[in-house]
Amino acid sequence: MPASTDILVSTDWLAARAGDPALLLFDCTVGVVLGDSTVSYRSGRPQYDAGHIPGAAFADLLAGLNHHDEEHHWFTLPSADEFAAAAGALGIGDGTTVVLYDKGQTAWATRLWWQLRVNGFAAHVLDGGFTKWQAEGRPVTTEAAAFPPATLTPRPRPELVAHLRDVVGASVAAGAGACLVNTVGPEQHRGVAPIHAGRPGHIPTSANVPYAALLDPATNAYLPPAALRELFARELGSAGSGVPIITYCNAGVAATSAALALAVVGIEDVAVYDGSLHEWAADPALPLVVEA
Repeated sequence: MPASTDILVSTDWLAARAGDPALLLFDCTVGVVLGDSTVSYRSGRPQYDAGHIPGAAFADLLAGLNHHDEEHHWFTLPSADEFAAAAGALGIGDGTTVVLYDKGQTAWATRLWWQLRVNGFAAHVLDGGFTKWQAEGRPVTTEAAAFPPATLTPRPRPELVAHLRDVVGASVAAGAGACLVNTVGPEQHRGVAPIHAGRPGHIPTSANVPYAALLDPATNAYLPPAALRELFARELGSAGSGVPIITYCNAGVAATSAALALAVVGIEDVAVYDGSLHEWAADPALPLVVEA
């Protein structure tokens, strides 16, 4: 099994362990429904049922693993005990080895990876996800899998979660106590493309590191660590030196991909703003920057 520090595992590594009863593999896909300026989410179970990696069970991020309010916040951390109960029902327990993937650009998998991390559990993410697995001609099945319930003991790490007050302190208040990183696409960051979180624009002082830029477009896998370090150094500059980093996006999902990438390159002082723009943009008193 990988060491606890090996966040990403390769498709070769996973294929070599096919059928290993000690390995718990989960498909974390979520369905996205985009309107002109709205977004809603649906269970990814139909995508899972259409074909998934053999041995993978389905982890429904919309069923107990997150609180969601369709008006504002689709993905919000439940309490530690609520999350532990939902994860335990999936079979995730103390001492289990968990690998996560999805059928998109890995952000659904990293959302669950981050939630587990917030509760003191070190999961792993399949580098390249289902996209890379399928492109390599590896087996796919429609046979559902499930794991027996287990007990997960939460060990909360509150330093990994940023709240509205933390972001206000970093952006609006006089001090520069943290570096804000917006992980939406560049046009959404500038406020010139529809943003499915209410008002357009970005939180003042934010740098922009689009989560898609963290991945190799040819393979869907994360860029090598050296390339990730170069990307963050270029986009954050001196603002990211020696201070905590807070990542955010529209709904607190893509931001977790940046948190994973930063952890991969050894930058651990990173929190995800769970409310992200869905919370920030809902308050007209909070400023957003729109670039011409």
